[in-house]
Amino acid sequence: GGTFPKFLYHQHDLKNVDLSHLNLSGKFPNWLVENNTNLKTLLLANNSLFGSFRMPIHSHQKLATLDVSTNFFRGHIPVEIGTYLSGLMDLNLSRNAFNGSIPSSFADMKMLKSLDISYNQLTGEIPDRMAIGCFSLEILALSNNNLQGHIFSKKFNLTNLMRLQLDGNKFIGEIPKSLSKCYLLGGLYLSDNHLSGKIPRWLGNLSALEDIIMPNNNLEGPIPIEFCQLDYLKILDLSNNTIFGTLPSCFSPAYIEEIHLSKNKIEGRLESIIHYSPYLMTLDLSYNCLHGSIPTWIDRLPQLSYLLLANNYIEGEIPIQICQLKEVRLIDLSHNNLSGHIPPCLVNTALNEGYHEAVAPISSSSDDASTYVLPSVAPNGSPIGEEETVQFTTKNMSYYYQGRILMSMSGIDLSCNKLTGEIPTQIGYLTRIRALNLSHNNLTGTIPTTFSNLKQIESLDLSYNLLLGKIPPQLIVLNTLAVFRVANNNLSGKIPDRVAQFSTFEEDSYEGNPFLCGLPLSKSCDDNGLTTATPEAYTENKEGDSLIDMDSFLITFTVSYGIVIIGIIGVLCINPYWRRRWFYLVEVCMTSCYYFVADNLIPRRFYRGWM
Repeated sequence: GGTFPKFLYHQHDLKNVDLSHLNLSGKFPNWLVENNTNLKTLLLANNSLFGSFRMPIHSHQKLATLDVSTNFFRGHIPVEIGTYLSGLMDLNLSRNAFNGSIPSSFADMKMLKSLDISYNQLTGEIPDRMAIGCFSLEILALSNNNLQGHIFSKKFNLTNLMRLQLDGNKFIGEIPKSLSKCYLLGGLYLSDNHLSGKIPRWLGNLSALEDIIMPNNNLEGPIPIEFCQLDYLKILDLSNNTIFGTLPSCFSPAYIEEIHLSKNKIEGRLESIIHYSPYLMTLDLSYNCLHGSIPTWIDRLPQLSYLLLANNYIEGEIPIQICQLKEVRLIDLSHNNLSGHIPPCLVNTALNEGYHEAVAPISSSSDDASTYVLPSVAPNGSPIGEEETVQFTTKNMSYYYQGRILMSMSGIDLSCNKLTGEIPTQIGYLTRIRALNLSHNNLTGTIPTTFSNLKQIESLDLSYNLLLGKIPPQLIVLNTLAVFRVANNNLSGKIPDRVAQFSTFEEDSYEGNPFLCGLPLSKSCDDNGLTTATPEAYTENKEGDSLIDMDSFLITFTVSYGIVIIGIIGVLCINPYWRRRWFYLVEVCMTSCYYFVADNLIPRRFYRGWM
């Protein structure tokens, strides 16, 4: 890296110095602070500075902004930092290798408005003195350290907080009620901790809240009805907790953009959730206990880009109104009880690259400067908030997508449902998608040749259906295809030539199709491209693969019959009334049988002899 310019060593009246992003190396320039007693701003972000962070010899009261983020400073943050730099308003020490505890002398910075010490290796608890003395703090970022204990003690004076970032630590206990005094709080980031208890109802009284991001904790209980009062809420993320109950029917913030409630125990009918949200871009309710059907009013969510409803109990057909979601990029309805046909009108969405001449990455309201995808910027220039994260399964693996990668990801997952009918040929024109999973359904017909248009497809899974016909040889032009599965169908004919990507697919991609032939299967093809396997072999295979296992059937039948007999005997032993009725019935039957035999089967002469 470079060194500090020599002329700086001779300057004594500098007020604002910005040496960020220059790949400077060396230690912290104490001399620069000591030589310039009127220095107000010192920006050294994103360099290669290293060593311990030392204070100047004398205290410096005029320095208001100090940013040394994204360097290689290590060791403890000086315990006397608050005494020597008591005039600081913005301090950014993030993305270094500082360890040890948080200095309580931060409380001496009475004018401090923004403090960012995130992405370090700090340990211990938040000092009580800091929670009392830093009463001017508006932004406090302590995320991604090893901090522990309870978030704040009962002593709390940070009532001017606008953003609180404590995510990625080891905090325990409940969300402190002391935060209920923060009426200016706009962003609460508590994800990836060990917090427990119920979601506080008083959060609904903090009317300035825009972001509530608390996934990956141990929070429980229902979502408070007071959340309906959060008119300016934009992001709600409570995923991977133990939230149960129903989402309040009144919850429909006018400016909501993202709802992440996956991996909880939320119940209720899907139709009663979020009736109209013009700015909603992400709706993730996967891995819950929702039932009902996909509402026909889903077209009232015009900006919806990510619809994730997998692993619920949703039934009914996929409504054609889903095709009105012109901005949709990811649709995951897998592992439900959906029936009916796949809507061919999906071609009229952003999944079709040709539908929009230029599709905005993710649109938002004009007055929005604080979303997951484009996190807001603090006064000291550091990003605040987290990028949106979405889970989607492709290539037989479940991945988490965020940032620019998420913006470029498109796909449809309708697997593990009860869908019927043929695959619409229009699906082959969804040229933007990278993943298509229609497996484990009851789809019939042939594989559309239009699939050769899916130039960006990376994963195509059509296995466990009732598809027939040949695998279109045109698919060999899909050079991006990494996973291809058509196993367990009724496909026939020759497998496409093993060229390009198709040379990487093995036998498990094609197994369970008795009339498929050619490599990588062991069955060869004749001159007409048909399998040379004999009908007898196929018959034996079908018998072996019979849906009814005769041994299991006989065992089950015998056991069931025995249980019925034992049950009847048990009732007769216990209940005298039914025992008498049973013996009476047996007597009647025996008498009836006797006279039937006597009247119809025994010759009259023998009958007279008996008489």
